[in-house]
Amino acid sequence: MTRSGISWVLFFATRIAGIVLDSAALAVAYWCAVALRFDFNPPRWGWRGVAVSFATVAFVHIASLVACGCYRLSWRRISLGELPRYLLSTFLACAALTALRFSTPIDDFSHVRPPYSVTLITFALASLALVSWRIVWSWVAMSRKSADLLLERSVRRMDGTAAARFLGGKTVMVTGAGGSIGSELVRQVATAGPKLLLLVERGENALYEIDREMRTMARSLCPVKPLMVDINDRARMEDVFNFYRPDVVLHAAAYKHVPMVEMNPREGARNNTEATRSIAELSKRFGVARFVMISTDKAVNPVSVMGKTKLAAEKAILALNEPDGGERSTSFCAVRFGNVLGSSGSVVPLFREQIAKRLPVTVTHPDMKRYFMTVQEAVGLVLQAASRSEKAIYTLDMGEPVRILDLAEQMIRQAGYRPYVDIPIVFTGIRPGEKLFEELDVSEKSAFKTDMARIYITKTKPETGDGK
Repeated sequence: MTRSGISWVLFFATRIAGIVLDSAALAVAYWCAVALRFDFNPPRWGWRGVAVSFATVAFVHIASLVACGCYRLSWRRISLGELPRYLLSTFLACAALTALRFSTPIDDFSHVRPPYSVTLITFALASLALVSWRIVWSWVAMSRKSADLLLERSVRRMDGTAAARFLGGKTVMVTGAGGSIGSELVRQVATAGPKLLLLVERGENALYEIDREMRTMARSLCPVKPLMVDINDRARMEDVFNFYRPDVVLHAAAYKHVPMVEMNPREGARNNTEATRSIAELSKRFGVARFVMISTDKAVNPVSVMGKTKLAAEKAILALNEPDGGERSTSFCAVRFGNVLGSSGSVVPLFREQIAKRLPVTVTHPDMKRYFMTVQEAVGLVLQAASRSEKAIYTLDMGEPVRILDLAEQMIRQAGYRPYVDIPIVFTGIRPGEKLFEELDVSEKSAFKTDMARIYITKTKPETGDGK
């Protein structure tokens, strides 16, 4: 069956389920109305007569819902703009039942049409019931928009013991502290109890937001110092290192959007490679114990400018490792992982925006796949890797890659729409610098397994680093 055929089957199945649930809600509302009207005593036509008359009530209400177009809407979601449609349907049903009562002889049809008072009470209770169950289901549907469902696996919780032991009582610098990865690094580092947490970020608004959050959340955990500094400003960064003397540097500042860096290669190289080299050199000069660079799966056999700049940065920092390593020497490492679910500029926020506006969802290629991990998972593993001693490139096990088309279809369904029917999916073509598949390999041929689950050490050494 084609996707279109499957969508139509799902459409009719959900509408039938909606009618069944509406009928159940109407049955409860009608029984309560009769019970309230007759003080919970059986009416003179008996409870069997009530059941017979409910068939008329249910038919009229369902017909009103159909006439008002309520079943053309997704029955799993409701908004304030859709509320009048449901209220109109119950009002029309109430008017029809009232007209039926008024126009039919009492003796002949008393068993099929309810009294005026019961109709009015049913109108109020049915309106509440029909809207309430949709709101409840909408809450359930919204709660199911979790990373577990998008990743089609359970999100794993990280053991932060090693990171807390490593970071506790130290001065920790996080560059790019206002970004998706950087801000989560700040949150998790704060819980480890550092002596001082330095937030390095050049964007004023991003720095303000994470600083405000930390001053609310981490007031009793650790002191936080926001530093509005551009990592490309070597003189200013030298002053920061000289004054604060950080023990650990978590370097997350970078340009990460492949098409944007592809169009601005010089700036990409300046920010991703040269600034990283500069920060690493300052770290070595001022006695930082551990320097951790946040890298990417796009640095593996790179075809994009972004991937090449990150690979060059990896080589630059590993070249600074001293072969023997003294007690005071800086240990440099990089951590590679794939896409972070929901990070700024990634496909998930883009798809959500397009779905919310009922725009076509744009996918570059039907076969494109990417590795995904939640930001909490990725950062938890980064901090575990940071606590280790290897001077290497770590690769995180991100599970199976996710097909972007499947992700788009799943998000459309979670929003209560039908892919290709309510919301189209259009293919825009692979952009410059993009691959169909990323090469984040943690098999035995490419990586050594560590004693920490899901953390591997790459076997492919950069040309200028010893990787150990």
